[in-house]
Amino acid sequence: MSKQHENIEPELAEWIGQQHVFFVATAPLSPDGHVNTSPKGGEAFRVLGPMEVAYQDYTGSGAETAAHLQENGRVVIMFCAFVGAPKIVRLHGRGTVVGPGHERYADLAAKFPPNPGTRAYIHITVTRVSDSCGLSVPLLEFQGPRDLLTHWAEKQGPEKLDEYRAKKNVNSIDGLPAFAPKDKAA
Repeated sequence: MSKQHENIEPELAEWIGQQHVFFVATAPLSPDGHVNTSPKGGEAFRVLGPMEVAYQDYTGSGAETAAHLQENGRVVIMFCAFVGAPKIVRLHGRGTVVGPGHERYADLAAKFPPNPGTRAYIHITVTRVSDSCGLSVPLLEFQGPRDLLTHWAEKQGPEKLDEYRAKKNVNSIDGLPAFAPKDKAA
């Protein structure tokens, strides 16, 4: 059964904090654009308040979420229980990309473990909190976090990470602006 909540109650925030993976979904305004869903994990998610969350955005091969958020702000975060009682939680809201130089960057960075692959933080003002049963979600065993991205980012170093982002993260696959190259960032 689906249930809408007034906000992210402490019990729900605790449950969210126990999940090892979450999914981020966004879409462009264009009906011809690509809808995007990205899995995320690790210590990358924080409940900041009853209707406020953020996650650490790592360097990736694309930048769909950032482009969509800058175009229209719409986002949904989904958590699934892969152990214990079945449950799915969705947090709908309006997201903002908080990159280096943004007035909130240092504040958000202080809430997460440092990671050389961090390219931004995604701040979300939650507008709807709901859960549903998740009865068909399989039981999966968590074996541990993957540290491959961290090691890759360390090996690249800041200069090569900037070059990679300038090549792969400037625009979405639909051509929407995502991340400005470092030398053009405001």
